[in-house]
Amino acid sequence: MISETRKILLSAGAAAALAFAGAAQAQPARSAPAAVPFAAATPGGGAAVSLVSPKYGTWGFDMSGMDRSVKPGDDFFRYANGKWAERTEIPADRTRYGNFDKLAVLSEDRQHAILEDAAAGKLTDLDAAKLAAGYKAYMDEALADKLGAKPIAPELAQIRKVKTKDDFTALMGKANETGYASIFPVGIDVDSKATTRYAVTAGNGGLGLPDRDYYLKPEFAEKKTRYLAYVQQMLTLAGWPKPAENAKAIVDFESKLAEASWTRVERRDRDKTYNPMSLAELNAFTPGFDWNRYLATTELPKLDRIVVSTNTAFPKVAAIYRETSLDTLKAWQAFHLADSAAPYLSKPFVDAHFAFRSHELSGQPEQKPRWKRAVAFMDDTIGESVGRVYVARYFPPESKAKMDALVSDIRVALKARIENLDWMSPETKGRALEKLAKFTVKIGYTDHWRDYAKLDLKANDLYGDAMRASAFEWRRQVAQLSGPVDKTEWGMTPQTVNAYYNPPNNEIVFPAAILQAPFFDPDADPAINYGGIGGVIGHEISHGFDDQGRKSDGDGTLRDWWTAADTAKFNVQRDRLGVQYSAFEPLPGLHVQGALTMGENIGDMGGSSLGLDAYHASLKGQPAPVIDGLTGDQRVFLGWAQVWRERIRDEQLKQRLATDPHSPAVYRVNGVVRNNPGWYQAFDIQPGDKMYVAPDQRVKIW
Repeated sequence: MISETRKILLSAGAAAALAFAGAAQAQPARSAPAAVPFAAATPGGGAAVSLVSPKYGTWGFDMSGMDRSVKPGDDFFRYANGKWAERTEIPADRTRYGNFDKLAVLSEDRQHAILEDAAAGKLTDLDAAKLAAGYKAYMDEALADKLGAKPIAPELAQIRKVKTKDDFTALMGKANETGYASIFPVGIDVDSKATTRYAVTAGNGGLGLPDRDYYLKPEFAEKKTRYLAYVQQMLTLAGWPKPAENAKAIVDFESKLAEASWTRVERRDRDKTYNPMSLAELNAFTPGFDWNRYLATTELPKLDRIVVSTNTAFPKVAAIYRETSLDTLKAWQAFHLADSAAPYLSKPFVDAHFAFRSHELSGQPEQKPRWKRAVAFMDDTIGESVGRVYVARYFPPESKAKMDALVSDIRVALKARIENLDWMSPETKGRALEKLAKFTVKIGYTDHWRDYAKLDLKANDLYGDAMRASAFEWRRQVAQLSGPVDKTEWGMTPQTVNAYYNPPNNEIVFPAAILQAPFFDPDADPAINYGGIGGVIGHEISHGFDDQGRKSDGDGTLRDWWTAADTAKFNVQRDRLGVQYSAFEPLPGLHVQGALTMGENIGDMGGSSLGLDAYHASLKGQPAPVIDGLTGDQRVFLGWAQVWRERIRDEQLKQRLATDPHSPAVYRVNGVVRNNPGWYQAFDIQPGDKMYVAPDQRVKIW
């Protein structure tokens, strides 16, 4: 599920975020010709890289990956994927590897080919020169090494010049278009209670570790110690005085901010995170922090209203800010500047950033090759222009039409489920059906490509490119404030292997790159497609009716449209599901957070069930064929399980258990099917099987 918060580029080299990116004035949409190059030569005359979509077995499923020594009722994930897991190694430059990642690597290679063509002058796209310049800038490692820390010298000088807290407050106001950090980051989102307009939002931030738990819980004490060393290392590289002393002060400051911060579970509650305030109210709410001074440097117009998310944290954070010395705040800002800029600087910065951010926190053994980091940078920076070429080369038009049909099938299946619910009143059912009818569906790519005319990318200024990209995106969003919400906007580029549901727009979105095997293969057995992409479609539609998505009505407006009795019945099933998932222990002593992963777990349950229902409907009363001894229903569940093939490094898993709203892949299979009556019937699951759950203990929501 996509976040409602739109973010701009502050640090490239990371994977594309699930965050809004919006579209301004755009070029006319182009149809996507079916020209698909089979391979591209690697730079330097290396072996050719295949750019062809993968295939699985002879009918869409890789049977060689199954482990039939395992009973499906004991561990369905291993039954479907065990041999694949045994023979699969995680690449040294990745923290996990599975079928999502396999397509992500393919997308990475395809983007690489596009950017190489741009650099060689072989691209005719209207943004070809910008693509060439940005890519060449990132690939010029020699220039980055020559410059060292010089690119951030002007910003460091600005930090050194600060003489008062008010001046520092004003400096933080520039965070959305520079590498600076802020304790109260502001953004621009669709207003959840008035979804035809945008609102300025504010939360609390300022942490350098992945979550508040890293500062406060004993299981992360070692990571916090390593973070202290990393802060000192970055300050040293940046030439900041007293790096050891200042590093300790910074971590102490952030630890206090962590104590004041809400948990991720608390931040999921869309009712509690919608707190509109006037500027006068906000200033009174945070004594010692001058919002007038802060907002004056953000480039935002004069505001009379800000939607505050973590409201009870604001007075606490403001008090911490008041009590913290200016020298510590300046050192904190210098560290965050160097940390966010590190991927664009010299090798010592790059290596230090990788050693802590990727190796220490996520267990990644090796740094990605520079070209892969360049691809990620360009996707973040000018992604829709890359995507326009990607679509023309790699997305067959017929895929869009076939996806439309699949989405229609899943909607019909959910409509029938809502109509037949035995726990929901007719009043709430009617509103739920109205919401379902109002869903918007976006498939493949935007109809209005973003206009990057005002984005200046230079082949000899990597850090400047990153900052200009941040400023471009922020100013583009600011310009939208005065107008109606752009419903044509996409939150992901076409080359992204993912999908999302967006509550304020009541829309489900499927980028081109996920519409390939094993998710979607026009030549595969239909049961596999219904289990794969059908399950993904059902997952995203179900997000509209999960514990948070259900709070928006058919127009996307955040309001209570349920009867109290229906809400109570829903919450009983929600809580039972939370207990189930919280019992899962993927690593010794570390459990899934059932409350944090609730929305995704409900989405998974809905997706798997709706895929099966839609497959049954597609048979039109005829018996399903048996293929390689497997029934149609069995193949639907195997199609779902194949999608979630994944191996993950322990350090990355630990981080995800603390921060990720998605359950680990194994539970996106085993945690789901154990509640589905169709799975019990398909595989003859009986009492005594390890995954067996008695009928009266199974969770059924939709």
